[in-house]
Amino acid sequence: MLKNYLPILVFMVLAISFGLVPILASRLLAPHRPNPEKLSQYECGFEPFEDARLKFDVRFYLVAILFIIFDLEVAFLFPWAVNLAGIGWAGFIAMMIFLLELTIGFIYVWRKGALEWE
Repeated sequence: MLKNYLPILVFMVLAISFGLVPILASRLLAPHRPNPEKLSQYECGFEPFEDARLKFDVRFYLVAILFIIFDLEVAFLFPWAVNLAGIGWAGFIAMMIFLLELTIGFIYVWRKGALEWE
């Protein structure tokens, strides 16, 4: 019965070694010369001047989420357009419903003022 688990054990050993061997090799072989410049925090090329845990305005997150929603949803249009002849009317109607939902969402976001930046 243990013979059945041997491939799993070999796979686990290989997986762990693929992760640990490069880390250990770099730790042993690479030069390690820390200095204050290397150990300092890097923030856009200048010294950090404020606490990193400050609260951001929620509009930054809102714009990011809206970008992801509307940008990624457009990616569904490419396969649909390439295979439009093959999917028939059912695929066409499904995509029109999808685009209608996107349009309704865009109008909702627009009316709520989420696209306004003051």
